[in-house]
Amino acid sequence: MATSVLCCLRCCRDGGTGHIPLKEMPAVQLDTQHMEMGFCKVAQAGLDFLHSSSLPTSTSQSAGITGTDVVIVKNGRRICGTGGCLASAPLHQNKSYFEFKIQSTGIWGIGVATQKVNLNQIPLGRDVHSLVMRNDGALYHNNEEKNRLPANSLPQEGDVVGITYDHVELNVYLNGKNMHCPASGIRGTVYPVVYVDDSAILDCQFSEFYHTPPPGFEKILFEQQIF
Repeated sequence: MATSVLCCLRCCRDGGTGHIPLKEMPAVQLDTQHMEMGFCKVAQAGLDFLHSSSLPTSTSQSAGITGTDVVIVKNGRRICGTGGCLASAPLHQNKSYFEFKIQSTGIWGIGVATQKVNLNQIPLGRDVHSLVMRNDGALYHNNEEKNRLPANSLPQEGDVVGITYDHVELNVYLNGKNMHCPASGIRGTVYPVVYVDDSAILDCQFSEFYHTPPPGFEKILFEQQIF
């Protein structure tokens, strides 16, 4: 496990010059506080050290035995290791847009989920609490395939996947192009969600996007910004 974490950290550190920093505060980022039953490691100060999240010791140890190990770096913008993570802000507004860049391929998924989702049971999309697109292009909710990207349009390393959500449908954009693969069914207050495994590394982008959001959609706003 220690070897895999160090390998993951090296990959996360290498090639990091393409990261786009947020200039606005507060910033939406990956939220380690909502990683239930998970062992989250947050790298700080140039990847000099790691520390566990605010979970009980017994939980962290148990999760380590089961192999659940998520690493969050680059100020809450990059995820690697094994497991899932929610963003730090829910999607309150009518039309939200966010992006993920695939830095390294593997097993991964992105979409939306409620706080009741089990972030250890990957792939997500197996219950009513998550709606995600998996790395094979399939969109899943409640263990049902809702849609699928064309076989010749599967995301590859270096691609940017955009997600729109309007509280009814989730849609996928690949490098700025609408894939016309809507999926729906999730209910309640949802957050952006991402999971990784098998050496996958993803960067989240909640502002200063690589591609212009579709008309009517915009970056995630905090509730006080909406009103």
